[in-house]
Amino acid sequence: MPKILTDKQIIEYEENGLVFPITVMPENEADTLKHKLERYESSSGGPIQKEWRHKVHLLFTWANEIVRHPKILDAVEDLIGPNIICWTTNFFIKEAQDPGFVSWHQDSTYWGLEPADVVTAWFAMSDAPIESGAMKFILGSHKWDQINHTDTFDSNNLLTRGQEIDLQIDENEGVFAPLKAGQISLHHIRAAHASSPNTTSSRRIGLAIRYIPTYVKQVKIRDSAMLVRGEDRHGNFDHEKPPSADLSEAALLAHKDATERQLKTYYKGTSKEEFRP
Repeated sequence: MPKILTDKQIIEYEENGLVFPITVMPENEADTLKHKLERYESSSGGPIQKEWRHKVHLLFTWANEIVRHPKILDAVEDLIGPNIICWTTNFFIKEAQDPGFVSWHQDSTYWGLEPADVVTAWFAMSDAPIESGAMKFILGSHKWDQINHTDTFDSNNLLTRGQEIDLQIDENEGVFAPLKAGQISLHHIRAAHASSPNTTSSRRIGLAIRYIPTYVKQVKIRDSAMLVRGEDRHGNFDHEKPPSADLSEAALLAHKDATERQLKTYYKGTSKEEFRP
């Protein structure tokens, strides 16, 4: 029996590669998490730095709590089973009137994860209405093969390589996935999606959590990831440990090791040598 998703929602995910919205916590709880992020940003003198927007659950205890949130894991378990690894987390933050955007792409393009049984839980830490640059999807595109992408390294593109799918996308076919704070969407690694700039006067904060079943392999390098539910009988990843305190020395070292490994997967085949979120 499903733990949190309905049979209809599971079928929806299987047919469309996307299901939303799923409420996993009250808005005030999400707001508390947002304030924790903003307190850190206030103490550090500005928005969280780009290199720390990745694998953020290795740096902050509150981010680790998000990736282990029971309702999020219940929803993910309904799709990929009880043995779950968090491969990575990525903050997608658009400031008010931010020109940042995400081009049409498939997440699977450069990640090196096989098979493609990977689900992203996109957690809205703030409201993410259409006007703020909510994600939009081509329903059913998760059934496509891997499509070739072109790297642009556009400075306003929030993707690592500014990659764009080499396929003409009809914008009118895109389905928006707006969320309220405390909700998630779930999408498949091959679902084609994009998002536009934030045209509102409010900040849009989303945390993308990439979950995989333990049998998935990283075919590019020896990678690391965090077991968050169940057990790992496959040993395809070195296990990461949750932070014992925010930005502790051990957390910083673990984060450096993990992001340097992912750097090698993201930029394999390019001349880029530095981590560029």
